[in-house]
Amino acid sequence: MRTLCLLLTFLCAFATIGKTQDNIQGAWKSSTGGVNSILLITPGYFSITTYSDTSFIDTMGGTWKAAGSDDVSIKIEFNTEERSQVGYEGNVPISYANGKIITTQGGGQRVEWTRIDNGDGPLAGSWKITGREQNGKMNTITPGARKTVKILTGSRFQWVAINTDTGEFFGTGGGTYTFQNGVYTEKIDFFSRDNSRVGAALSFKGKVEGNSWDHSGLSSKGEPIHEVWQKTI
Repeated sequence: MRTLCLLLTFLCAFATIGKTQDNIQGAWKSSTGGVNSILLITPGYFSITTYSDTSFIDTMGGTWKAAGSDDVSIKIEFNTEERSQVGYEGNVPISYANGKIITTQGGGQRVEWTRIDNGDGPLAGSWKITGREQNGKMNTITPGARKTVKILTGSRFQWVAINTDTGEFFGTGGGTYTFQNGVYTEKIDFFSRDNSRVGAALSFKGKVEGNSWDHSGLSSKGEPIHEVWQKTI
């Protein structure tokens, strides 16, 4: 049931397409009973993640594109609750009301999503890792069915490690970030593999040239990392 509700949430979120000039790309939040839901919308990619202060709950996401004035075409790339949904493609109708993202979930519960940011920023978009340094050498990574995707809006980030052929989900983490004067800093709000890392802040050197993002520093385990990410959408 939660998966269906999350899918309906996503569909309703794109209700502005073709009907208003409002830009719904960016980050949105809904909270109830100590549970937070975050909806990230970038050009062509989305994610929805639910978590509490003490644990990660679930996440789903994938690609989207406009399919006429009233429809959105979606493809699910990951879903921690229903792995069988990975690969689902279809066009869905959408609706919109009063410039707000409103969804109706199971039992008729009305949920209002509050905007966190409008999706603007030098790192906003979706990225795939294409290089990682090992033993002093930068090794090329060619993303295929198994890949790591990073989704960023103006102030929030999420990474997911997935296999779109098998539906496997290997992990995710996310929260807030800043990127100023060549320094990229993350604060972790959820981490599917280890909740003890929630609240940690990590800073990295960052440089963006065109669609390439060079990223280096220390991981949450204190290990040195040097990666190259390529913007995809």
